[in-house]
Amino acid sequence: MENMNLVLQSLVSGISIGCVYGLIGIGFCVIYNASGIVNFAQGAFVMLGGMATYVFMNTFEMPYFMAGICAIALTAFVGAGIERLVVRPLWKRSAPMFVMILATLAAQIIIERLTYLAVDDQPKTLPAFSDAAPIMIGGVAINIQSLFIMAGSVVIVAALALFFKSTRTGKAMRAVSIDAQAAALQGIPVSLMLTLSFVLSAVLGALAGILLTPTQYTAFNMGVPFAISGFIAAIIGGFGRPFGAFLGGIALGLIQSMAILQLGAGFKNVAALSLLLLFLFVRPSGLLGSSK
Repeated sequence: MENMNLVLQSLVSGISIGCVYGLIGIGFCVIYNASGIVNFAQGAFVMLGGMATYVFMNTFEMPYFMAGICAIALTAFVGAGIERLVVRPLWKRSAPMFVMILATLAAQIIIERLTYLAVDDQPKTLPAFSDAAPIMIGGVAINIQSLFIMAGSVVIVAALALFFKSTRTGKAMRAVSIDAQAAALQGIPVSLMLTLSFVLSAVLGALAGILLTPTQYTAFNMGVPFAISGFIAAIIGGFGRPFGAFLGGIALGLIQSMAILQLGAGFKNVAALSLLLLFLFVRPSGLLGSSK
């Protein structure tokens, strides 16, 4: 019975962190769909969401909610800056994909170093959204922050689906993702949609960081691991399919939690990469991609 409780506890933790991976993966998909670009600065957005919220709360003494809003706005501004200063010039010259990847990785490193200089190298954490005690179901304790992460992620995914389906801007971004040239002929400003895709991706990353930081920590150099996890989630789900990336993130979180429980924390990344290889060999199109 005790072993079963440990398994269930790990499953809850896996779903929680998997939701965060899913949000990061969706950020990859949003930019890829709009431009065909793989943005490896996505992890920096997660780091900035948590770090900026911490700074606004502790340095500027802002209330939690206002600090989060300001952190999201700052991260969105950084996302737009990366698109304008790094990606746009390369995109106009039709630079190869690997050049884009290297450029966004360089942007990630620059953001990390600037954060290190502006703050410090010590890990930071945020208070939980609620002081309520964990909910006990049998022998399984469900942390309230984990519930916030899961519920918040579902709300974000639903709002994103509504945005793409029901708003003019969302429909324009979908049109660009299907055929950028045809969208331009219809009067859709493709370059503006590219900027908005980076802004939206940055907002998703910041939200993921704010949700996650109370349960773990944030530091100037934690962006790359989360970028890799989000990228794996996007591949597992079917690259370019936002909902698939969310499901892929949950699957990744569950696999990692089970690996930690059965084999130890040192096998966490081994499990993630093994899952990635499995999908690349068996179903490279991902969970929601076409099997043909």
